[in-house]
Amino acid sequence: MEQRHLGRTGLRVSRIGLGTLTWGRDTDEHDAAEQLKAFWEVGGTLVDTADVYGGGEAEYLLGRLVEGLVPRHDLVIATKAGSVADPYRRFNGSRGHLLAALDASLDRLGTDYVDLWQVHAFDPVTPLEETLQAVDLAVSTGRARYAGVSNFCGWQLAKAATWQLASPGVRTRLASTQMEYSLLQRGVEREVLPAALDLGVGLLPSSPLGRGVLTGKYRTGTPADSRGASEVLAPFVEPYLDDPARRIVDAVATAADGLATTTLQVALAWVRDRPGVVAPIVGARNAQQLTEALSVEALSLPDEICQALDDVSAPVHRYPDQDWSTL
Repeated sequence: MEQRHLGRTGLRVSRIGLGTLTWGRDTDEHDAAEQLKAFWEVGGTLVDTADVYGGGEAEYLLGRLVEGLVPRHDLVIATKAGSVADPYRRFNGSRGHLLAALDASLDRLGTDYVDLWQVHAFDPVTPLEETLQAVDLAVSTGRARYAGVSNFCGWQLAKAATWQLASPGVRTRLASTQMEYSLLQRGVEREVLPAALDLGVGLLPSSPLGRGVLTGKYRTGTPADSRGASEVLAPFVEPYLDDPARRIVDAVATAADGLATTTLQVALAWVRDRPGVVAPIVGARNAQQLTEALSVEALSLPDEICQALDDVSAPVHRYPDQDWSTL
């Protein structure tokens, strides 16, 4: 699998990442092992997890599989901290919480360091400089090799990345930002992606298949074994089952028919090759699903197909998000 630099850093990662959101909850150890092995065998390196996935079970499961199944040095392990199970405070970006969460992640993962440590979300009640001090401490103490953020809007990302570049002392450049991005969700193109491109921050798209909808599986209903039929995940899928989404999925299916490939591969290739994108994070239910996604490596979409998909999925950009100087 092709490797790409993560932002303006020396870290290289596979251009498809393996997601572990359901590990330890819906994905058991056997299926997780099959996925990790299939991913590694085709040259995949980036494995994305978080301290809250499966209540910590995803990290624990990944840690059990590393070394026993796949050499640690062959993987780029990325995890996150900052989301908390507190109805009154969903995100905690305090230095104390973040560093304690990192230590707990390292213990579950059974490793001395993570390759990429990401602040899971912006905490509006903690000074940003305190959150970024935790990032600097994590890297300077060797517990994390690189750092990034997740779910920061445009101004939050720009402020954080600029602070790290402009503040005195040895600061850790932000390598990445992880955000939802697909043909069904192009909101990052308004401000997040331009900020990332300008500041040398690589984009790691989550839900690149539109929460599974871009696979085409929902075109004729909701399969019984799908996320859309799951009590836990149905609310996650439902927003992408409306009429505008159906028109986009139909266009992807038409393109797939013309290219003799699948809707999944067309949708994934589109987001993988967008400007600023480093590696879409793919979460699969089993190794068979993952193998289909990984087979996208050989697919490059023709320019005409990309333009047609751009047009049918184009979000509405109004003042001041568009180039208002032309108005």
